[in-house]
Amino acid sequence: MLEYLRFGVSVLLMLAGLFFIAMATLGVYRYKYVLNRMHMAAMGDTMGISLVLLGLILAAGFGALSMKLVLVILFFWTASPVGGHLISRLETTTNEQLSEHVELRDQEVHDGNL
Repeated sequence: MLEYLRFGVSVLLMLAGLFFIAMATLGVYRYKYVLNRMHMAAMGDTMGISLVLLGLILAAGFGALSMKLVLVILFFWTASPVGGHLISRLETTTNEQLSEHVELRDQEVHDGNL
């Protein structure tokens, strides 16, 4: 009975992760501006893959494989936000028409601190 419960919870976690990945994919195609697209991709990446991997951890049981999957989750939690930040920083410093797409405070524009 406990095996069926564990299997059911792992399937639910994986389906929830696939839902987040699918919604992030739709969001990437829906939005036109690069910062919005990048935000959708980063959120879907972090949450979706983490839920899928948590479901795999539950399905596989706790052991060496689970520890490797936990390390993969920690890597995604670290690498995805850092990569998203670097891409958004590059976009804000190189895009000359940034004020057409987003609302900027006047102080940031005058100081050059985007």
